[in-house]
Amino acid sequence: MSVTAIKLDSARVNEIFMDCMFKDDEDKSKFVRADGIVCNVGFHPGRLESHKNEIIAMLDELPDDFKEPGGGGMSFLNACNDKHGNQWTGMHRDMEQLFQLGIGIRKVKCLLPREMWGSLPGGMPYYVITN
Repeated sequence: MSVTAIKLDSARVNEIFMDCMFKDDEDKSKFVRADGIVCNVGFHPGRLESHKNEIIAMLDELPDDFKEPGGGGMSFLNACNDKHGNQWTGMHRDMEQLFQLGIGIRKVKCLLPREMWGSLPGGMPYYVITN
């Protein structure tokens, strides 16, 4: 699949994240679970799918160390910078939302279970963006 380059933007990540959340009046019996660091969420499957290409494009803007064929995974703490060395966010919330969207579309995996995070730098998980 060809991915069009897109600027990684915290406002857009949050906008997509919020759009993928359920509205009050929607049936929540079928959802896509995405565990995060601070919170776990259930996404609306249809809206999550509608944003899939843009989520993939934003994940592609993260450093190659996060990518399966690049570095094989990297600490959550390094996700504040894009692959061009620019800081795209200073908020852990934005980074968590991006990874949760990636988990939701099955493009991101956490490399170790939560109980092992304490042994990692900063006590934060390592994520990999899969092919």
